[in-house]
Amino acid sequence: MRTQTRNRLRWAQLPPDVRSAVEEILGDRVVEAVSQPGGYSPGTADRVRTANGRRAFVKAASPAQNPDTPDMHRAEARITARLPEYAPTPRLLGCHDDGHWVALVLTDVDGRHPVTPWRTDELDAVLDALHRMATALTPSPVTEVPLIAERLADEFAGWWRIVDDPPPEMNPWARAHLDELRSWADRGLASLTGDTLCHVDLRADNLLVDRTGRVTVVDWPWAARGPAWLDTAMLLLDVRLQGGHDTEALLRRLPLTAAADPDAVTGLYAGLAGFFTDRARLPPPPGIPTLREFQHAQAEALLTWLAERADT
Repeated sequence: MRTQTRNRLRWAQLPPDVRSAVEEILGDRVVEAVSQPGGYSPGTADRVRTANGRRAFVKAASPAQNPDTPDMHRAEARITARLPEYAPTPRLLGCHDDGHWVALVLTDVDGRHPVTPWRTDELDAVLDALHRMATALTPSPVTEVPLIAERLADEFAGWWRIVDDPPPEMNPWARAHLDELRSWADRGLASLTGDTLCHVDLRADNLLVDRTGRVTVVDWPWAARGPAWLDTAMLLLDVRLQGGHDTEALLRRLPLTAAADPDAVTGLYAGLAGFFTDRARLPPPPGIPTLREFQHAQAEALLTWLAERADT
């Protein structure tokens, strides 16, 4: 299941002053722009080439596309600017912010998203990269990000909202285990401690693999400080959703997640399941018509996994 924005803006649709600001950052005029698929931002996402051959990646949005996206771009600019050179991430070349339009100019990565359902070789490469990234980013080199428990506090309260106002159509197993799910999520939130810089939103759409197999992790607006195993556990949700792999076996085999408290991992998945179940019943946000469908699919994948973990 590949996420994709269906109504993304293109480079040519940006206001002339925004395009000019990006070209000033690049030091030359843009002569080619190729829109990139995937993800949920309704703003632009273009790989660009200038007249002198310089390449970059440009993403831009205003509140007209979605009221939250410009602030996400601002957060990503702040965080990416502080990421160390050794992190497997793009570098921030510059940011244009006129109070309405926000445009990020990043180094271009000559790669593609991993194939989904996940190929074993690419999954192994990504999991290895995440292990090395967690080691390199502990302790967190960026202090201006929240603790993950602070970041996820409202999200992990999803089961409380569902208990007070259950949706008419609800996963039968979840309906029968609401008290356990709420308790798991509460305990899970309390256990998400650590000082690793975590991406927090890892899935195939936020990863690029180049011809040599090198992995780059992109899109960092949600970064937070948390346990070293968090990003690996989050990626395994995407692997579970796409199918084709024994994610429970991977949890037990991978060093980071194998060393984690199993109750903490269950709590993470329970909290995320509550968040996705709660949000999936809301109207789609402006400019992102496919998000609720994806959240529902994530909730169902997590609840199936949680039911299996509860029986073991």
